[in-house]
Amino acid sequence: MKSTMSRGAAIAAAVILSGAPAHATDAPSEHWVGTWAASPQPFMPEHLETFRNQSVRLIVHTSIGGPGVRVRISNAYGTQPLAIGAAHVAQSRKGADIDPATDRALKFEGKTAVMIAPGKSVVSDPVQLEARALSDLAVTFFFPQETQATTNHFLAQQTGYVSPPTGDVTATERFPVAKTIDSWPFLTGIDVLAPARAASVVLFGDSTVDGDGSTENTNQRWSDAVAKRLQQSDRGPQIGVLNQGIIGNRMLADSPPGKFGAALGEAGIRRFARDALDQPGVKCIVVRLGVNDLGFPGSFDSKAGPMTAEALIGGYRQLIERAHRAGVRIVGTTIVPFEGTTLNDSYYSAAKEQTRQQVNAWLRKEQAFDGLIDLDKVLRDPDHPTRMLPAYDSGDHLHPGDAGYAASADAVTLSVLGLE
Repeated sequence: MKSTMSRGAAIAAAVILSGAPAHATDAPSEHWVGTWAASPQPFMPEHLETFRNQSVRLIVHTSIGGPGVRVRISNAYGTQPLAIGAAHVAQSRKGADIDPATDRALKFEGKTAVMIAPGKSVVSDPVQLEARALSDLAVTFFFPQETQATTNHFLAQQTGYVSPPTGDVTATERFPVAKTIDSWPFLTGIDVLAPARAASVVLFGDSTVDGDGSTENTNQRWSDAVAKRLQQSDRGPQIGVLNQGIIGNRMLADSPPGKFGAALGEAGIRRFARDALDQPGVKCIVVRLGVNDLGFPGSFDSKAGPMTAEALIGGYRQLIERAHRAGVRIVGTTIVPFEGTTLNDSYYSAAKEQTRQQVNAWLRKEQAFDGLIDLDKVLRDPDHPTRMLPAYDSGDHLHPGDAGYAASADAVTLSVLGLE
């Protein structure tokens, strides 16, 4: 095990080398790998959070650990510069509290405050902090001026905490709570310093990746279950699992006009580079998209025509080609049944089910992806295969519950990920 001094030196070296080209003769023994992520998305109309002279403490769950940490912040959908007066990271305790011995002030090019231009993102300078696998970290931001959370991740399935408007409390052990939120404003990633063989897996998709249907504040999303399962393998402690799901996301179309605004995100084929290919240490991407492309026409997107199997397959082929061009393995998933969903009376139809069957048949037969996880087979009711098995159903007949996400994770093996 490395000494504290050598770990600190490694983190310092990472700062120096982060902008330098790598050479075959001096390959680093450690590099940055994502341990947690959330896709940035525009705000949900009527749910725009505003902060002023307040601190916000956000809790996230790691997948792998490491001796150094850096934090990613995005103003992707901002129309004004984002001013952060201070930022801290620490190991989380119960609720909004932190372990003060682990509290670290974050800096940005050596400064404790940062201004992020509209459409841009920043990565903090590294800090020496022993991040543990499958543990909670608290990231706290101070917003000195009026700040609208126009860049957000809407479905956190995790409680966040907002202080009263009384100034900077980012380093406070017992965080004063004026209100709670259930989103992740501006925070898009946490990376750890990891061994050279370490890599990240990106789960890229919709609300079934995002964790809709899982129990809040218990970290039982599909990504959490996959990370927990991989940690039990010999290779698992070196594999980060990144959740890049967005509720309501589609592969081929942006968020539909109407009550959601732009909050359901850009089409998967548009955000693929930012949210998947560009993630630190990515070696494999698992795609779980397509059900909303089928379900939204005639329901949440009244202007869209029926989705065809050919169009969806064309979208998958685009993602496959782009991943291969970047030298990244890409794995597909079959589309899970959704008959009887309570989301919208028109979300399901017999014609949509026929298209789902056609797409799944292509996925199984053509083997265009580098691997396939047959989630339809895992989650369907064998006595009624157009519906989800009740034991795995969250109750809305579209999203799995905790047991369904755990069963889905059991189908994710090191072999299919190409990371044995």
